[in-house]
Amino acid sequence: MKVKGVFLAILFVLMTSKNVSAQIKYEPTKSNLEARQWFEDAKFGLFIHWGVYSILGAGEWVMNNQNIAIDAYEKLPSFFNPTKFNAEEWVQIAKNAGMEYITITTRHHDGFSMYDSEVSDYNIVKKTPYGRDIIKELSEACNKEGIKLFFYYSLIDWHDDDYFPRGKTGNGIDGRKEGNWSAYIRFMKAQLTELLTNYGEIGGIWFDGDWDKKNENWQYDEIYELIHDLQPQCLIGNNHHGLLKNGEDFQMFERDLPGENKTGFGTQKSNIGKLPKEVCATINGSWGFNLQDRMHKSKKELIHYLVRASGFGSNLLLNVGPMPNGKIQEEHINSLAEIGDWLKINGETIYGTKAGIIPPSTDWVSTQKGGVLYLHVLENKTKPFIISGFKTRIKSAKLFSNKRKIKTKHTKDGLQIEIPEASQNEIDTIIEIILK
Repeated sequence: MKVKGVFLAILFVLMTSKNVSAQIKYEPTKSNLEARQWFEDAKFGLFIHWGVYSILGAGEWVMNNQNIAIDAYEKLPSFFNPTKFNAEEWVQIAKNAGMEYITITTRHHDGFSMYDSEVSDYNIVKKTPYGRDIIKELSEACNKEGIKLFFYYSLIDWHDDDYFPRGKTGNGIDGRKEGNWSAYIRFMKAQLTELLTNYGEIGGIWFDGDWDKKNENWQYDEIYELIHDLQPQCLIGNNHHGLLKNGEDFQMFERDLPGENKTGFGTQKSNIGKLPKEVCATINGSWGFNLQDRMHKSKKELIHYLVRASGFGSNLLLNVGPMPNGKIQEEHINSLAEIGDWLKINGETIYGTKAGIIPPSTDWVSTQKGGVLYLHVLENKTKPFIISGFKTRIKSAKLFSNKRKIKTKHTKDGLQIEIPEASQNEIDTIIEIILK
């Protein structure tokens, strides 16, 4: 429940009440444009879904999925004591995987804050026996190791009465009361002020939940302006599955690659903008810790996810859901290390690249740096194959792994390529093409 009369909330209201006009047109600062370029080059990040829901081992939506009453769910924090949590270990796991940034849930849809908030006592420091600010510890560890930190922040709140009128989710949860929407907006602004004031330089804010109340006035103009005023370089993304909104700095895609729609809520190709892109995906089948999840993706599947994302001109934000004791599952650590080992050898074809001029297909994608094109052949080819419509003249083509030349020929249908079967890699055969 909210602490009333806290100085930070009062100060915030006084500061913003004088100027509540909408942003007419967002003009990013030099530091923001530089941050966008860094983000676009980074290509790989670690997503972390962690909260008191991990105790139940049934994912981060357990409160909604099992319709757990407010008073029952409020017992969970008293059991949350992650004594095995080690921020430096988490950061090292990300570094070993070749990741450049970490995005962590500071508050999910259950309304529980995973940091020391002054505007809500429903948080990890005040309500758990653990009593430590894990976001503070993680920010310090990231800063020490040169990893940028992004904050996931839920727009939804199944716990707060002021999240009213309610949206599509959480309506079977007993104990929810009516409240004041304007008060909820003020609460979110105050929490975002805390997150952008007390934890050093932040890479970005990752919003989620717009889809719960698609036609609601979220006051994004004021919220986005607040964020950019506090930290101009801070990148804003919003998982609303639609057109970019004024003030956003990157476009995100959930599970689907840009323009795909296997999930049923993928962003249409016509709605894809020109800002940096990021695809978020799970390492197994769940975001939050799920004890019975056996859908662990193989090394090949995970590397293909990263390579395909890069071929679509996008980052990959790969998720793990730590256990309630604060440890990341060993099988996930091992999988991340396997990707890191692959990147140590092949990272040149991923980091700092853009989508290549060869369009993605089911069998390959391409990445590019200037006049160097990397064709990632993801399915073995027993015969010569043709890149349809490819007319660009090339200077040379060779295997990235050993620099051996391979046979190519321009035909009326495109570029014909022949890779010796013995030279093909079961995960990704990379061809380095130098363009004329």
